[in-house]
Amino acid sequence: MSTDVFSPEQRSAVMRRVKGRDTSPELAVRALLRAAGIGYRLGGCGLPGRPDVVMKGRRTALFVHGCFWHGHDCPRGARQPKTNADYWIAKIERNRARDARNAADLTQAGWRVLIVWECALRDPDFAARLTAAVRAQAASAAARASISDRTCCSAPNRAGGVRGLETK
Repeated sequence: MSTDVFSPEQRSAVMRRVKGRDTSPELAVRALLRAAGIGYRLGGCGLPGRPDVVMKGRRTALFVHGCFWHGHDCPRGARQPKTNADYWIAKIERNRARDARNAADLTQAGWRVLIVWECALRDPDFAARLTAAVRAQAASAAARASISDRTCCSAPNRAGGVRGLETK
């Protein structure tokens, strides 16, 4: 017996309305990049995982991940589904494995991968950190380390940074 409050037809209609592109977090990130004068393209340009934002000249691919859908470790992402939990846990794990595979493929092809978590957009310092991460030299290990120490909300991570932006 299902504990879903919707019929299968209603659930299908609800899931069809879940956006795959032009989500609010994506639009916010793109607005921040535009305000900083950083050019970008949409559509993934045939790259693995179809990044949300591509900066070809910088060889940078940017993904904007929803915390729940991609299994982030923030309070929203760590939430356990109440209905059909086995399905959703497996689905989120598949998403995480796919994300890691796509990031590895891009890195191996010489691209720098930035991952922005939706919860990071609430951080007042996020715009400056995003701009600095995009403008950082891809070959600069020091720049990578300073950004990767900051991975969601206002909770500090093990290194003491503020979370929300990752580089791969």
